[in-house]
Amino acid sequence: MMQSKQRSLPWQYKVWLGKERKMKKIDIHVHTRKVHGVPSLAGNVFPTYDELRLMYDKLGIEKGVNLPLGMSGPEGSSQIITNDESYELASLYPETYYWFCGVDPRIGGNTPKTDLSYYINYYKELGARGVGEITANINMDDPRVLNLFHHCEKCKMPVTIHVGNPGFGSYGLIDETGLRRLEYILQQFPKLIILGHSQRFWAEISEDCTTESRNGYPPGKVAPGGRVIELMRRYPNLHGDLSAGSGHNAVTRDPEFGYAFLEEFQDRLYFGTDFTDPRQIDHPFAGLSGWMDQAYEGGNISRTVYEKVCRKNALQLLERDMTI
Repeated sequence: MMQSKQRSLPWQYKVWLGKERKMKKIDIHVHTRKVHGVPSLAGNVFPTYDELRLMYDKLGIEKGVNLPLGMSGPEGSSQIITNDESYELASLYPETYYWFCGVDPRIGGNTPKTDLSYYINYYKELGARGVGEITANINMDDPRVLNLFHHCEKCKMPVTIHVGNPGFGSYGLIDETGLRRLEYILQQFPKLIILGHSQRFWAEISEDCTTESRNGYPPGKVAPGGRVIELMRRYPNLHGDLSAGSGHNAVTRDPEFGYAFLEEFQDRLYFGTDFTDPRQIDHPFAGLSGWMDQAYEGGNISRTVYEKVCRKNALQLLERDMTI
């Protein structure tokens, strides 16, 4: 059973887990529903609330941010996780879940003149802590997307973006190799916190990223001069969502680079899972929690970096004063 909000948190929800002194983590990116619903064509179903709590307990995760799917672009999922469902989840189980709201840049008339603050503020007042995951498969610098980012910045709501490709078989805001459109967004909205995510984003951590390699999980050493590194150094509003195979691969493919990357950007990186199926508990990317523990225990990252990336950065983002 899920823990009710009236009950005090048991020992396993404390910041440090047991005698091994492992940091309890905040998951910046997850997807869960009340019921499984129709499976995808690949047979995947979103974890239910109870299933995800069990997954979290196994991995040492305290809380997660539920991101609606289908609300910020239907291309990203065959099942919809609604804003109302995400709100209900966080209301019933506040000790386990935060939530972002989904806002499609095309809603309200499919025009760049729509007052999207109307929708964003509605969900913000219900407790949404950000917007996303944005999965609409249109150009990242499309006027309608610029309008969405303008209103997110105006409403002081961070945004999680999925960087995608054009054409069939992809989802997410479209940007080509080199992330020029993303750089334009970062320039135009300097007060908007953007959490970068997806294969197309994290493959660009290495300078040798190609149009082909950015669609997967490139192995091996990270070549200096990667575009993500350049953008993070230049624009303090670009943050990194380390969820899924893409985020996991970015820091683990070249461990020495990964440790240095965590050190340099320790204030803008977030642990995450991107679970979309209960069977993913056995997927390699679920190992990011253990990898972070081992990096700290092995002396490869400091306790400060460990705490920030595992939970403190997320808490600072999610528990901030929303009126400032």
